[in-house]
Amino acid sequence: MTDGTLISPDLLGIMQCPKCAGSLAERPDPPALVCQDCGHAYPVKDGIPVMLLDEDR
Repeated sequence: MTDGTLISPDLLGIMQCPKCAGSLAERPDPPALVCQDCGHAYPVKDGIPVMLLDEDR
């Protein structure tokens, strides 16, 4: 996104961690969405979050 965010705030507000259904927060470097409950990080590639459990970090 052009304002420095990875995902629109509206979309981020409804997304959940696929492992534990926890809330997600953006991490800018490296670009990822990080679960606030279990800590799993899901990469954002070309502006698209990769929410696959085998791609988590």
